[in-house]
Amino acid sequence: MLEFKTVKISKPDDVNVILGQSHFIKTIEDLYECLVSNVPGIKFGVGFCEASGACKVRSEGNDPELKKLSEDACLEVACGHSFIIFMRNAFPINVLNAVKAVPEVCGIFCATANPLEVVVAESDNGRGIMGVIDGSRPQGVENAQDLAWRSEFLRTIGYKR
Repeated sequence: MLEFKTVKISKPDDVNVILGQSHFIKTIEDLYECLVSNVPGIKFGVGFCEASGACKVRSEGNDPELKKLSEDACLEVACGHSFIIFMRNAFPINVLNAVKAVPEVCGIFCATANPLEVVVAESDNGRGIMGVIDGSRPQGVENAQDLAWRSEFLRTIGYKR
């Protein structure tokens, strides 16, 4: 019998998250190297759910709080070969292509600072991620005032000139 459930990811508001799937125990060390190599000053914790053998949550990081958050989130999601990165002092846009280029990474479910829920399917064999609920539903279509705000915001944070 297949059962669906949602798992809420708990995190501080100033923390960004990348949730993905990979395929090998080496993932955890390669993601660590990827993150420290791409953004000087990044603070992060990354957890990886093993899907065979000992089926442990493997973790790395350079920030004890974020490393613990990643371990706790992996235990809650509990889906084989999934990984979750919690980060500060960087945005997903700064590391996402590098994370996707890690050879063990199969795909990314989301990269967000929004409230996040993971949609999980559970069978007799195990659990798998079906998708995510990332943030809130749309409240309408962007108007001229919204466009002006977006344009100014992107320039304020340095992503546009």
